[in-house]
Amino acid sequence: MGTIHKSAPVLETERTLLRPHRLEDFDAYCAMGADPAVFRFIGGRARTREETWQRLLRHPGMWSLIGFGFWAIEDRASGRFIGEAGFHDLKRAIEPSIEGLPEAGWSLTSDMHGKGLGGEIVRRMLEWADGDLRAPRTVCIIDPENAASLGVARKCGYREYARTTYHDEPTILLERANDA
Repeated sequence: MGTIHKSAPVLETERTLLRPHRLEDFDAYCAMGADPAVFRFIGGRARTREETWQRLLRHPGMWSLIGFGFWAIEDRASGRFIGEAGFHDLKRAIEPSIEGLPEAGWSLTSDMHGKGLGGEIVRRMLEWADGDLRAPRTVCIIDPENAASLGVARKCGYREYARTTYHDEPTILLERANDA
């Protein structure tokens, strides 16, 4: 695949900055992980402070070890942490296997839902992936009831290729070929 980055490169969209996570993001990250509107489709339960801390710590490791990871999303107007998005390889026990493939994911604080930011952010990270990561394809997994994320994925070129279960819950697997 592409270049190994020691940390997340900074990417810009019209309304956001995609940047490395910072320790200063922790309290806002905890609040996002405890918001039912956010965790409803991501694990189905609030994250503990400890789980949020572990998740925050894994981001720099992915960038330095596998060359991709998640970005913190910062609102350009306010400088506030409003979510995260990117690619990971979590070695999920899922069939068909997606191990070794960059798996796209995104989540925003609930006050940012419904503003079109998801599509703006995912398009920018895919532009980066097409040019820099150069993986032949990326995948994502989405809860069948998550209409908003399914809409973002489809608008950004992802197509369903399988229905399966993950942690005993129905899951849709989507894929997108690298356009570069």
